[in-house]
Amino acid sequence: MHTPTLIIGGGLSGLSLAYALERAGHAYTLVEARKRLGGRIKSLTVEGANFDLGPSWVWPGQHRVAQLANALDLQLFEQWSNGAQLFEHASGEVVQDAGFMSMAGSLRIAGGTSALTDALAARLNPAHILLDCAVTAIDDSLAAHLADGQTITADRIVLCIPPHLAATLCFTPALPDNAQAALNAIPTWMGAHAKFVAVYPTSFWRKNGLSGDASSRRGPLAEIHDASPADGSLGALFGFVGLPADIRAQAGDAVQSAALAQLENLFGPKAGTPIAAKLMDWSRDPFTATAADAAPPPGHPPYTMPAPLRRIWDDKLIFAVTEMAPDNGGLIEGALAAAEAAARKIIG
Repeated sequence: MHTPTLIIGGGLSGLSLAYALERAGHAYTLVEARKRLGGRIKSLTVEGANFDLGPSWVWPGQHRVAQLANALDLQLFEQWSNGAQLFEHASGEVVQDAGFMSMAGSLRIAGGTSALTDALAARLNPAHILLDCAVTAIDDSLAAHLADGQTITADRIVLCIPPHLAATLCFTPALPDNAQAALNAIPTWMGAHAKFVAVYPTSFWRKNGLSGDASSRRGPLAEIHDASPADGSLGALFGFVGLPADIRAQAGDAVQSAALAQLENLFGPKAGTPIAAKLMDWSRDPFTATAADAAPPPGHPPYTMPAPLRRIWDDKLIFAVTEMAPDNGGLIEGALAAAEAAARKIIG
């Protein structure tokens, strides 16, 4: 099989690039190792409502996501931040307004971030998309070798997967040492993270004068936010798990039980009995993270495109992922920026 452009990875960058190519009439094939599209954008769906298990927020002034949402008929709405913020001491004591609304002013996508990737996917020709199709090796004849033994050749290959995953592929000939080192040095955004979502019939905490925003020195959730849908059809809280990846792996189901007990301590008895709950540990997703991602980076890395990776194989091997974006690296906007940069190379 031959294709003019082979896109490896069906997350937001890969889908956005495919959308740009499709609109330009440029032929492509997109392969995705998972059995679904979306990559790190994934939702828990309850009663028709989507709750983000991956990235949740965009920000005013991020023009690419605003323009794309408008083109796809998706609405943006402001993160709920009305009411008191809670702080949980290590002892379990809960006090109000001892911290700050860390995500106040941010925006969310109505229908969840998966509404964005679902809408992009719906506008692509399904004949150009192959799921459950993992690439294991790439050679400089621009042949991608798949885990099932098949080979796809292309005029160019675009890698839309996290750099650490790209570093595990077998390249023939091997990438220059400085290029390989650059891939190994870029941490996967969210690669060490785990996120817990609990869904309720209503946003009952709002009636109690609480914002749903909380921080904790006790855990297991270190930072908690209101994750209710824009239409108010259900209520939801989500939190980032503060335990290291190895401790989470050892604890297993106890993490979810402890998270529910913590939400009950913070928000009252109703918080302990959600109608649905989900723990998503991205460090254990083999198509997101590697062992090198077990520890989170200290703060937000200064993501950019490393110089050694800018022109590989006469610019026929292109990297397009949020960690290598020209701006807003690690964010949803960054994923779109990376796809935009790749599209310019291909379409002109």
